[in-house]
Amino acid sequence: MVAGLVGLAMAELAAAVLRARLSPVAAVGEAVIEVTPGGVAERAIEAVGQWDKPLLLSGVVLGLLLGCACAGVIGVRRPRGGTLLMVALAAIAFAASVTRPDAAPTSFLPSIIGGGAGVFTYQWLLPRALAVVGKRSEEPTGRRKFLVAAGGLLVGAAVVAWASRWVGQARRGVEQARSSLRLALASVSTPDGADLGVRGVVPWVTPTTDFYRIDTALAPPLVSPADWELRIHGLVERELTISYDELLARGLQDAWITLCCVSNEVGGDLISNAQWSGVPIADLLAEAGVSPDADALLSTSQDGWTAGTPLSALTDGRDALLAVGMNGVPLPIEHGFPVRMVVPGLYGFVSATKWVVEWEVTRFADFTAYWTDRGWSPDGPVKTQSRIDTPRSGDRREPGPTRVGGVAWAQHTGIERVEVRVDDGEWQEATLAREPSIDSWVQWVHGWDAEPGDHTLAVRATDRSGYIQTGAQADTVPDGATGWHTVEVSVA
Repeated sequence: MVAGLVGLAMAELAAAVLRARLSPVAAVGEAVIEVTPGGVAERAIEAVGQWDKPLLLSGVVLGLLLGCACAGVIGVRRPRGGTLLMVALAAIAFAASVTRPDAAPTSFLPSIIGGGAGVFTYQWLLPRALAVVGKRSEEPTGRRKFLVAAGGLLVGAAVVAWASRWVGQARRGVEQARSSLRLALASVSTPDGADLGVRGVVPWVTPTTDFYRIDTALAPPLVSPADWELRIHGLVERELTISYDELLARGLQDAWITLCCVSNEVGGDLISNAQWSGVPIADLLAEAGVSPDADALLSTSQDGWTAGTPLSALTDGRDALLAVGMNGVPLPIEHGFPVRMVVPGLYGFVSATKWVVEWEVTRFADFTAYWTDRGWSPDGPVKTQSRIDTPRSGDRREPGPTRVGGVAWAQHTGIERVEVRVDDGEWQEATLAREPSIDSWVQWVHGWDAEPGDHTLAVRATDRSGYIQTGAQADTVPDGATGWHTVEVSVA
């Protein structure tokens, strides 16, 4: 395990020096994501939400250390076998690093350097460990000397790990480029009447730091605006390659848009609202000249992730943007800097490509994308949904007037009505806040005269097409969950 930690620290330092997007640990993590069946990935997101990436990385490190521990156990009896296992662990990291879609010519070096350091440390420590357990009594190394050697290596590994953080300039360079931008972005303020100010209900504008993040990138791609380009090709009259400055020269527009993840369970929090600033996607497609035979746009991220979006949703007049700003500032790196797609009314898995670098105008019949390969639907219209934010399940309230509140959404359709039901009573209409945009969620509140006892509160929404939210329970796979959100409350 000491040898594994030394190798891990050296690999991290090498990745930092080379300004690699992924360390070997992160590369293995992304490889795990890539081969994980869609249903398993969905269960993981449902179970841990946005903790999926930290837990996966921790699992990779734990797996490495357990593998190294096994090498130590094997090495007591078969030194060569233990060495081969250490080499095999390094080979896994090597394979994961060189098979990433955005792998650079030097991507293999951190795993080679880290693996070599780990194997060397293992072979140096093993005879000293064998002497301690009496397997090589001719070597005079004692327990104390072994522990001193192992402890020194651990201290050295910690220093190297710290140095890797200091040396890693790639993210700092991109952050500096981001902070130096002077974009013409509108200031952000909540539109009048959009936020009811009900305690316990999420704010109408989601702070950028609280905006949900679900993607497959364990380490976000680091792309400087000076290096960014978007290639538009496929079934078009003319291929285009657009730089960041050329994109900005087309002028920016602002739009309030709520984004929702297809993995959001009924009552879940994988939904957020922000003001986005960018260039209309429809304008760029018109500039390229889309063939009438095309019905889809295949977008590709810098890290190779893909999404297939219906062209109809990008050209029907909605505020589908190639976004450069979020809540009045340039996009954060984790949310797609320098450029990402934002399409109201569609779940992110078919539309919200971050770090986007390529568009292929094509047909759905001619391709599959990342999540459709894993069992999700090729179409992803957001379903009409509502949620109770207050009270929460398990809350205890005093008898008397109580405010029940939450949010409802039907992006690019709009919410017409929200109703609340107490136990098996009649549905009662709630009061809606102002809805500045049909592409954003809306807050609602309902006055409830709470009576003693245990109660079940339920909510449903009706959108502006006349559709009443269904109470039928459906899983998130393949195209989003359905059902009424309910909470259990005790009044005493």
